[in-house]
Amino acid sequence: MPGALSDIRVADFSRMYAGPFCSMILRELGAEVIKVEFRESGDACRTIPPITDGGEGYTFSMLNRGKKSITLELKTEEGQKIARELISKCDVMLENFKPGVMDRLGLGWDDVKKINPGLIYASLSGFGQTGPYAHKPAFDMVAQAMGGLMSVTGFPENPPTKCGPPIADLGGGAYTAIGILAALQHRHSTGVGQHIDISLQDSIWAMTAVESLAAYALTGTPPGRIGNMHPGIVPWNVYQARDGYVVLCILTIGHWQKFGRIIGRPELVEDPDQCAMVLRVGRRAELDGIVAAWVKDRTIAEIVQMMDEAELPCSPVLDTAQVVNDPHMKSREMTVEVEQMISGPLKMPGTVFKMSETPGDPYNPAPFLGEHNGEVYTELLGYSEEKLGELMNKEIV
Repeated sequence: MPGALSDIRVADFSRMYAGPFCSMILRELGAEVIKVEFRESGDACRTIPPITDGGEGYTFSMLNRGKKSITLELKTEEGQKIARELISKCDVMLENFKPGVMDRLGLGWDDVKKINPGLIYASLSGFGQTGPYAHKPAFDMVAQAMGGLMSVTGFPENPPTKCGPPIADLGGGAYTAIGILAALQHRHSTGVGQHIDISLQDSIWAMTAVESLAAYALTGTPPGRIGNMHPGIVPWNVYQARDGYVVLCILTIGHWQKFGRIIGRPELVEDPDQCAMVLRVGRRAELDGIVAAWVKDRTIAEIVQMMDEAELPCSPVLDTAQVVNDPHMKSREMTVEVEQMISGPLKMPGTVFKMSETPGDPYNPAPFLGEHNGEVYTELLGYSEEKLGELMNKEIV
């Protein structure tokens, strides 16, 4: 079944996590993604552990499923000329170098829009293409720190803490994909391409501000770390049961009244005026202590059953093995096996795009370095076998 983006071709000059996550989304939705890699080493993510028994970077294999890999030496004039030929035949170009790098290679937006006016050119960097920090190097953790996330993550008695997964890279990649889709729709209406400038710091702040900005704007004091609690909802926390941890999220007055009766504390919910959220937040320590005391004497299964029967939000805290084997996640095919040519079958995350006509396709393997040189250079760019051999001998591809 053709994907929603099956008529879109992407020249992907990105590497590591953020850019490849963006192009992975586009590929999963059907786009043809041509990954342009360094000639000798390729994307550095290829060698980041864990490494499969076949010697392939496992994370690389996840982030680059279904893409076509070509090698190209961009530091040579001939390599840059070839890159421009490729870009002229693409709908989208994606890069996540530091600002200025692509300009120095003659592959910046002002250069390539002349040869492909309808091009969607997406730049994804730590701090964006403008501003005083634009040329600072950044990785995910730097963006988490500079975007405010680490200041509100963790417990008050502990140091600022990063989010477990690389949320700046993944969030920035997702925002870039959204920008590309919007730009493609604009081009469909107008025929005009455009430059997209996405910053990891901007992306983290956009997510962090949802709960952090209001508190600062209203009080003048930045919020701090409150662990697993919610700044404006009580009870909302991770609680220790007899055999592990459970999450309880009690939002509405109706939820709170149900919960009070379940834990045998009717006095907490008899007066509806005392059930309002603002009053519960004011009694945070007292109410959270009551909930914690009730949870600690029960098993996870007992708590989840009672909460499910009352239709109250509750869950155990699952680890990776439990998520992979969770019956609901299995029913939604959220862990799949992808057959890698070198490493054999590898477990990968399934697609989140459950779409009736054009569902996402997560089953294509990641390429080995330069796997598609012959296809792209001869079939797409029209080079002869002799020309391709010459480029290989000159160490350009």
